[in-house]
Amino acid sequence: MKLLGNMNTRNGKLYINDFSMEYLRDKYKTPLYIVDETDFLDRCKEFTENFRSEVFDTEVLYASKALLNIYVAKLIKEMNMSIDVVSGGELYTVLKAGFPKDKIYFHGNNKTIEELEFALDEQIGYLVIDNEQEFANLKMLLQERDTVQKVLLRVNPGIEAHTHEYIKTSKNDSKFGESIFDKRTPALVAEISAFEKLDFRGFHAHIGSQIFDEDSFFKSAAVMMDFTQSVGKELGIKIPELNLGGGYGIYYTRTDKNFNIGRFLRKYIDYLETYNERHKIGLEKLMIEPGRSLIANSGSTLYTVGGVKQTYGKKNYIFIDGGMADNIRPALYQAEYEACLTNKMDEPIAGKYTVAGKCCESGDILIKDIRLPKPEPGDLLLVSSTGAYNYSMSSNYNRIGRPAMVFLSDKDKLAVRRQTYEDIIRDDVCE
Repeated sequence: MKLLGNMNTRNGKLYINDFSMEYLRDKYKTPLYIVDETDFLDRCKEFTENFRSEVFDTEVLYASKALLNIYVAKLIKEMNMSIDVVSGGELYTVLKAGFPKDKIYFHGNNKTIEELEFALDEQIGYLVIDNEQEFANLKMLLQERDTVQKVLLRVNPGIEAHTHEYIKTSKNDSKFGESIFDKRTPALVAEISAFEKLDFRGFHAHIGSQIFDEDSFFKSAAVMMDFTQSVGKELGIKIPELNLGGGYGIYYTRTDKNFNIGRFLRKYIDYLETYNERHKIGLEKLMIEPGRSLIANSGSTLYTVGGVKQTYGKKNYIFIDGGMADNIRPALYQAEYEACLTNKMDEPIAGKYTVAGKCCESGDILIKDIRLPKPEPGDLLLVSSTGAYNYSMSSNYNRIGRPAMVFLSDKDKLAVRRQTYEDIIRDDVCE
């Protein structure tokens, strides 16, 4: 397993910063979500320091759906970044964290009336309109309000990004946004910009996730800047802002390409500045929305090995005390991970093993055919790069409680407590 962030080995055992896995197991139990806070903040700095321009304003938004709790929101606030949310629950969380309202962006393809009312009542920074119906809903709600709401319109640039089918978001038949090729889209922009209680600032586009091809981002940026200029000229309006989304690829296994985010962002800024000036686009502010690329590699999940089994068909299993309830991605996307036995870092490889979870489901497999030292009950197994979408997509399947989450810097800090059985039945109604 590749050591990421502040992982290090001492006397054949894995540490993150100065914390051993045995210490974390004894204090917090397993399964346990672990976030290398020092590494996470370093990644935030890498984005904010490299996505800067002297030509236009820049803004880095954390895509909170990757991993959100009150502690994470407070860290993003401390880094002076903005944040995007995609539900009323995410909005409620960041507000509870005391996040500046003017730095909140609310996305989503089907925001409910209640969610829109919540956002308007709180007077958040931006609403990202996804479609005509949402615009109609906003018009209705704003009729009775004496406020002006900043908005972007999400559009679909039709860029084909090379990634998993489930995380492509800009195909021509995507559920997100209005197509830039639809002749009705400029007319919708005209209506939005003409409505006196909406301050139309520009467009938002996002082409997908886990993308390693830099050209996809450059192509999308060019298409979106051209579209911005074209619509502005057609309607005779100024369109000063553009949000180019995120989707930058990160390391999960050795099959993933290298994506140097700092170097890419500097090239990206140069490209955007040059294109903006050469084509006289007139943009005043550009935004990006990293999520996975900020938090994924900073997160790991620690498990205890409960048993080892060789089947009649000679398949070797390692059974752990977690599984698809805390990491659904292998079952959902066929996502791949690396792992290690944290107490046997210096021991020789003994064979290939399949890491299986404890859920009553044949598909509860986290890693297939991983080469590891000989496993034994009581060993600690750590799966790396689980910071993004693991906690966010966790469930109580089989009525298994969600794990705790701890952040590590110069000290260990509990950010999310482990669920109890009482937590699991808390919402059950008994009459």
